[in-house]
Amino acid sequence: MEEKELDKQDDLENTDSQEVVSEEKALEEESPQEDAVSDENEAQDAEPNEKKGKKKSLLGKEKKPNKLQEKVDELEDRVKRQMAEFDNFRKRSEKEKSAMFETGAKSVIEKILPVVDNFERGLAGLSEEEMKEPFAEGMNMVYKQLIAELEKLEVKPIEAVGCEFNPELHNAVMQVASEEYESGIIAQELQKGYTYRDSVVRHSMVAVVE
Repeated sequence: MEEKELDKQDDLENTDSQEVVSEEKALEEESPQEDAVSDENEAQDAEPNEKKGKKKSLLGKEKKPNKLQEKVDELEDRVKRQMAEFDNFRKRSEKEKSAMFETGAKSVIEKILPVVDNFERGLAGLSEEEMKEPFAEGMNMVYKQLIAELEKLEVKPIEAVGCEFNPELHNAVMQVASEEYESGIIAQELQKGYTYRDSVVRHSMVAVVE
């Protein structure tokens, strides 16, 4: 009887030891799974943080190009304005130069016109026989050359006799009676007028029919 009881105790001890071993194995098997789960949880927790970091970095990258683009647009606008101002300045300069040239040319032409008048008066006072003399012929040649040069400079005489009076072109100094022309028509030219490039250099001095 004592031996049987000892055998039963040995069997109980063996079963207890086996149960302990099996529990230790189960704990060992569960621990890697728990570790894996914890690793997965940590990885999942890290992913949102990484995404947030990426979003922040992307937002930061988006802001920088926007600032750069604004700066580029500002510089482009400034350059366009400066180019427009320079173009306007160039146009104004060209107009001023042209106006100065016109003024200078008119001033020179006005000084030459009295010389032309004197040539015409001198030649008009000569008879046909005197016009055949070498001196008169030379004077006439100089006069024709002077008129030709003025025409090259676009200086033209204003038409007067037989034309209707135009205050923009003619200067009426007297009125006359005429059977040939109607009232308001120029009957006589006392001093020839000239234009330079469609602008009046000197008005014609005329007599108008009453």
